Amino acid sequence: MCIAIPAEVIEIKEGNIGVVDYGDLQQEIRLDLVDVEVGEFVLIHVGFAIQKMSREEGLETRSLFREVYSAMEQNPPVSL
Repeated sequence: MCIAIPAEVIEIKEGNIGVVDYGDLQQEIRLDLVDVEVGEFVLIHVGFAIQKMSREEGLETRSLFREVYSAMEQNPPVSL
């Protein structure tokens, strides 16, 4: 399964490199596929920003990911 994670662009460096904030983690990513500015939200997949998204959508999706991870920590899957 492939998944893209929302993040806020907090810095743009030379060479189409961006620094994004996932909320608890910051990471350098590639910005080759989107035209983006600092403060905008993007979806990140395998180190590339693949799509811009609204701030509201980015924050809402981030919140949903946190809820899912929290539920998984409280109720780990049963091994077969």
